[in-house]
Amino acid sequence: MRTNDEIIKLLKELTASRGYSISELARRVDMAKSAVSRYFNGTREFPLNRANDFASALGVTPEYILGVNANDDITNIYNQLSTNRKKKVFNYAKQQLDEQNNVIVFPTNAKNEVSVYGAVSAGTGEYLLDNTPELVPYEGVVPEHDYAVIVNGVSMRPLFEDKQIIFVKKTFEARSGQVVIAYYDNQAYVKKYVNDEKGARFVSLNKSYDDMPIDETHETQIIGVVVL
Repeated sequence: MRTNDEIIKLLKELTASRGYSISELARRVDMAKSAVSRYFNGTREFPLNRANDFASALGVTPEYILGVNANDDITNIYNQLSTNRKKKVFNYAKQQLDEQNNVIVFPTNAKNEVSVYGAVSAGTGEYLLDNTPELVPYEGVVPEHDYAVIVNGVSMRPLFEDKQIIFVKKTFEARSGQVVIAYYDNQAYVKKYVNDEKGARFVSLNKSYDDMPIDETHETQIIGVVVL
């Protein structure tokens, strides 16, 4: 089975070979352009349960996109997957079985409690302390994560709203285009990390806020990537 990076590389090649733009591909798979863009730029993993839609739009089979042989034993493939991907396969298989049995599943909002370790700024800076986390209620699906924080401010709109809880995977490195948690001059921010011909910088999605350059005049450290 292909890795996520291999799937995305193949989808990009197929999209280009058919002369489709991202907007056209998004229209053909009935998804928002922003969602498809996140798959292509690596800020979000490709959803395995949408392989049929992308295959149909690009004129190939789902097996070709996923890199599996239709004759392969599903158990053998499943056993090679990571825990997170096993959950995705299970959920997709259950969905397919319910559809086969004509079961109508009504969506419900799961109620959970999550440990929040403090606040990160989507504005002018916050102090993220290594203190005891606060257990707070959270309505929705909790993704796999290392810690959770609360957003303060509106500089990352429309992706994040003020006081929204976001989930983070610990890391000291990030790819250009990923949304990160970072220390910048001893204060914690949530920003988009960009590194291109203009240099490295932290960028707000709300254009009312200036970019934050990463250079020798500022102390910076990426401490996590936001789970999107």
